[in-house]
Amino acid sequence: MVDLAAIARLLDKRRPGHSLAQDLYNSQEAFDFDMAAIFGRSWLMIGFEVELPRPGSWMAVTAGQWPMVVTRDRHGDLHAFHNTCRHRGSRICKPGKGASARLVCPYHRWTYEMSGELAHAARMPETFDPAEYALAPIHVASVGGVLFVCLADEPPDIADFKRQFEPMLAPLNLANSKLAFESTLEEKGNWKLVMENARECYHCATSHPELAQSFPTGASAHFDYGEDRRQERFAARMARVGLDVGPIEGDWWQAMRFILNDGFKSMTMDGDFAVKRLLCEIEAGDVGSLRWSVEPHAFAHATADQVLMFSAMPVGPRDTVVTAKWLVHKDAVEGVDYDLDTLTTLWARTNLQDRDLVENNQAGVNSPGYRPGPYSPDAEALAIRFVDWYCATARDYLDRQGPGREA
Repeated sequence: MVDLAAIARLLDKRRPGHSLAQDLYNSQEAFDFDMAAIFGRSWLMIGFEVELPRPGSWMAVTAGQWPMVVTRDRHGDLHAFHNTCRHRGSRICKPGKGASARLVCPYHRWTYEMSGELAHAARMPETFDPAEYALAPIHVASVGGVLFVCLADEPPDIADFKRQFEPMLAPLNLANSKLAFESTLEEKGNWKLVMENARECYHCATSHPELAQSFPTGASAHFDYGEDRRQERFAARMARVGLDVGPIEGDWWQAMRFILNDGFKSMTMDGDFAVKRLLCEIEAGDVGSLRWSVEPHAFAHATADQVLMFSAMPVGPRDTVVTAKWLVHKDAVEGVDYDLDTLTTLWARTNLQDRDLVENNQAGVNSPGYRPGPYSPDAEALAIRFVDWYCATARDYLDRQGPGREA
């Protein structure tokens, strides 16, 4: 059980514009609280519809200790369930993706339709009613082809995000994409440290020399270049071809299309497209990068030739799994239209560099000498936004539980 009063005291310690109390970054109790209050109540970005290309496709993912599976039924409709058999709780699908006519538990072969109904359970009594033992559903939503799940009984509103973001994403036509590559990294750091690092580029110029070639590391939270009018001219050029640049944002999401550094059309090592067959051919593909982020755990960058998704899923107080996915045009052929190393090297290096930064950050936070420090209001504006959102969401959960309760 989590002592909610103790969590409230830790939140009370935070000074505005500062990082969090030590225990919120490294204690088991704070991790258990985060799973219930944050990951158990938020929309989680787990991938893309094209990863479930046909009826019978399934994708199994894990948040913390919670296995989930997303399916496409025989009619093509999407469903999401707790990935646990209604017999004795065994996990049905191992993490990953596959395709089958039905989901079959490996323990006692209880068999489920892709729409969740129990189809077969051998050697059960005549009084057994299969209708009472369908898979337990969870919420699933597609926003322009991006997949989200939410474990809460009443999930946060996603309609406004969908309404505003889908028109910005539409020119990429993700229905015509495919997953080219996926990687995972285990980081010995708290998920909040992973995301604070991912939400700022204060460190980018020195820690990410490759990324800094294409990414505007000196811009502020909404890519405000100050007296430099590049983004303004870029926005005008995009408007002429019907592309909105934003920014748009809600409580837990944010999106904007921004210009890359001079000479760069994609976020690659040399600035050129990594894929010959483009997802977006408007303006010959010179459309900058569409970045979107969702709290608590993910962001993505979409250039004309590729989409890069980053997701950080906590597995323990000081352990996080980072997943990266790259999408390309569905007709692009590996070895002909793109080379995997060329496609993935920039972000693969960046993610490894970030892993080292996060693990070093965690080592310092664990020290008895750690004291929460101030963020840069300009260079770390999005890190402040993330931590403010975390604190507000945590307090909302505490208020809903009532005084003197445990969870």
